[in-house]
Amino acid sequence: MNVPESAATSAGFSQQTPVAQPAGAAARASAAEQASTAARNRAAELRRLLHRAAHAYYVLDAPVMEDAVYDRLYRELLELESAHPELLSPDSPSQRVGGSPAAGFSSVRHRIGLLSLDNAFSEAELEAWYGRLLKVLDRAPAPELALPGLAAVALPMVCELKIDGNALALSYEQGVLVRAATRGDGEQGEEITANVRTIASVPLRLNLSDPPAWLEVRGEALIPDRTFAAINADRQARGEALFANPRNACAGTLRQLDPRVVAARRLDFFAYTLHLPQEWEASDGDPSAPSSQWQCLQWLAAVGFRVNPNASLCPDLAAVETFFQDWQERRLGLDYATDGVVVKLNDLRLQADAGFTQKAPRWAIALKYAAEEAPSRLLRLVMQVGRTGVVTPVAEFEPVPLAGTTVSRATLHNADRLAELDLHSGDTIVVRKAGEIIPEVVRVLTELRPATAERLQLPSSCPECDSALVREEGEAATRCVNSSCPAILRGSLRHWVSKGALDVDGLGSKLIELLVDQGLVRRIPDLYRLDGALLASLDRLGERSATNLIAALLGSRSQPWHRQLYGLGIHHVGEVSAKALAKAFPSASQLASAATKAPEQITAIHGIGAEIAQSLQQWFSTTANQELLSELHQLGFALASEPLDPAAASEPVADHLAGQTFVLTGTLPSLSRSQAQALIEAAGGKVSGSVSKKTSYVVAGEEAGSKLSKAESLGVAVLDEAGLRQLLAAD
Repeated sequence: MNVPESAATSAGFSQQTPVAQPAGAAARASAAEQASTAARNRAAELRRLLHRAAHAYYVLDAPVMEDAVYDRLYRELLELESAHPELLSPDSPSQRVGGSPAAGFSSVRHRIGLLSLDNAFSEAELEAWYGRLLKVLDRAPAPELALPGLAAVALPMVCELKIDGNALALSYEQGVLVRAATRGDGEQGEEITANVRTIASVPLRLNLSDPPAWLEVRGEALIPDRTFAAINADRQARGEALFANPRNACAGTLRQLDPRVVAARRLDFFAYTLHLPQEWEASDGDPSAPSSQWQCLQWLAAVGFRVNPNASLCPDLAAVETFFQDWQERRLGLDYATDGVVVKLNDLRLQADAGFTQKAPRWAIALKYAAEEAPSRLLRLVMQVGRTGVVTPVAEFEPVPLAGTTVSRATLHNADRLAELDLHSGDTIVVRKAGEIIPEVVRVLTELRPATAERLQLPSSCPECDSALVREEGEAATRCVNSSCPAILRGSLRHWVSKGALDVDGLGSKLIELLVDQGLVRRIPDLYRLDGALLASLDRLGERSATNLIAALLGSRSQPWHRQLYGLGIHHVGEVSAKALAKAFPSASQLASAATKAPEQITAIHGIGAEIAQSLQQWFSTTANQELLSELHQLGFALASEPLDPAAASEPVADHLAGQTFVLTGTLPSLSRSQAQALIEAAGGKVSGSVSKKTSYVVAGEEAGSKLSKAESLGVAVLDEAGLRQLLAAD
């Protein structure tokens, strides 16, 4: 392949008469080295030109190069990389498409968690969120503002359209894309780097002359409506099943094992969040590290990302509401689906001060547009029996497309709601999605009711075991009180093995149903008496799966006491209250004694009311439940909190760290992160995931990251493990 003149010149070739070269191997080595240098320089130049052209075409929608010229340069790069495989790099445009299908996706932990957003469904809920935010930030009320209850200082916010796509986390090292992952559960997702490389609006190398060692970008992958229509038209022509909506098509595409399929579907990507190392400083020509969300969007655009152009910097809440109203109709003309507006506090420093709840940032909220509604015809009313015996009526109706998915079922909650709707057989109903997620029946179109329609109501006996149903005075729920009811047993078992409880891998709903139906499991302890050979003989299980399940069951006996307590399924005792109860009463016997003899000790716990105390009293007073605890203890369950270590076991329980907030970072010598958190919480302290000026201490171990740097910049006290233990011991 001929080296272009520009490349030859940059590689050191002279355009004058060649100088005589030395003979033999040295001459050949010198020529090869010069050719390799020329090829390397030309490949770098081609990558630069192609990246610039792709960014202008796909991100800026302003082409700077003819298609024929792009194709010629692209072919030249392919030929260079083929002749010199050592020149192939992850940021090469040739890596956007290609590669063999993957065998599967590995799970990866996010460097920074991908939390979901809280939702608001009205301007009143938005204002309530704003009021809570102002309270967290210690802002004073402002009676002069038109909106009541707001703060003296109007906080600037950024409004961005909420795109109905799929959240991705992109990791860059030294400016090069090294990993892309799905949201997953927020803590870890699936690694789909090969697929994301095919998205033309995702830069493989950032436009930074001196990039940081790492950075993370969050954004939304989507399939534009026009592209989606073309995909479905092609599938229809080939006789394939059509995709239901762009969002589902995008999610399925991202999980394709063959990147070539992903490339053919032409996904797009909008970036909206940036995480940079705190210590990074921009070099000359690079955009400075942003200090606000608005600057984040500008920074992302400057380094090569596509950001949604329909964003606005709003000086106050009134401007946010104006933006929301303005886009209510305008959004319907966009080439992608959007179901609301994401409102973010603009100042990143104030974002850090506001912090997070367990599930969402306090400084952002999704203000959702009203859900669409659709009529359908009721087919039947079915009754579901839950683990607590509650009987829930569920309407099954003709499938209708609604807010991006097809729905055919909706819960009616209880007998009161059923009576309120005055539902009859064959009724035409109006359905919508509450929060654009949960289908619900809004009303009945009585004018379309068939003449022979019969009124529908809850039965008097359980549909599973035929026992009489009971509705206690003052309660909305109707229950089956037969503890031997198969439906209650199945629900109890599903709850016992769930993620928040004993977390038994491999024991799903279908297997639980099979074990109950065949009479192999009649109570929770029966799970721990199952025989591996018997399990292996069941349909679709096999010897290996049976062995793994037995191991998972045995391992679940070491789950913490609060998980065991939650798994018991005591009415009103959720994950949070189970933790509080287990902390106050570190064993089942102590909790039982308090519940039956001194319920005031239970209601004295913060967040625990009389309703939970009464439920605990009833549960621990029941003979069958006492026998259950006895059997579990015999099977190896401690039903008590284990001391975290010998030193901790001898330390008295105290609340001397009450009101103090800790942040953990890095690896401690002898304590795991969860053990350190448990020790702090046992002493009354609180553990947070982010550092702010309100943080009392940062506990840092080896390989402490940006949290340590931020603590030092804010003047927050830093402890090692020895310092933490000394603080815990002080009383």
